[in-house]
Amino acid sequence: MIFVFDLDGTICFKGQPVSETILSCLEDLAHAGHEVIFASARPIRDMLPVLHERFHRFSLIGGNGSLVSKEGSITHIETFSEDLKNVLLKHIEEHQATYLIDSHWDYAYTGALDHPILKNVDTSNLANRVDAESLLSIVKILIITANDSEVLEQKLSSLGVVVHRHRNENVIDISPQNIHKWSALQKLGVEEKQFIAFGNDTNDITMFKNAQQAIMIGHHDELAQYATEAIPLVGDYEAKIVEKLQELASSITQHAIINEFHEMR
Repeated sequence: MIFVFDLDGTICFKGQPVSETILSCLEDLAHAGHEVIFASARPIRDMLPVLHERFHRFSLIGGNGSLVSKEGSITHIETFSEDLKNVLLKHIEEHQATYLIDSHWDYAYTGALDHPILKNVDTSNLANRVDAESLLSIVKILIITANDSEVLEQKLSSLGVVVHRHRNENVIDISPQNIHKWSALQKLGVEEKQFIAFGNDTNDITMFKNAQQAIMIGHHDELAQYATEAIPLVGDYEAKIVEKLQELASSITQHAIINEFHEMR
């Protein structure tokens, strides 16, 4: 079976790396023959610091689907067209927005120096921070603050780009048209209803819709309608996530044994 995991708020919490408790469980899944994929709003650059290096060659989906890495190399990059890039930057300037803008590796940032988002950007100093105009391409834009942010969101949505508002952080996430986690999973050869997804926010909706099972971590009103079950963020929730993974792996093994038995008869 293929298991797909969002990172922040799903298997890593409060800006900390994925714990060894969960990593060990994911490693057990891989050793048992299951495929483990990580799919995040973070660019690949910022996924690496929260995953132990022994997972860096796993399949990684970054930038909400605009980046795909396999065996340690980025294999797919989806960017805004040059014309659209210029329109987006114009709207951002008009609304005096502060932002985090990512190319496939380097980035531009104009938000506050003490903003929590900056604490998770390029923590391993792998990239260069440059002016937005210096980025040769843009794969994702995160609007942190803006004048009339709802009007800006409407303008952006009218351009045909993919827009997510993360209401817990009150930021707007923008990706190229038709780019999302499910589109990236398809680039990795993942088929509909042939994977189990774990997520916690609106950018996980596309993969929840197409998953065989979809486990929501915590609660999100928009995501909840597509979840098959949920794990509340109360008590020792990491232990509950591990327990659920072990339960799913055991169930898959039992089904495989039963199917093999019937085929032998």
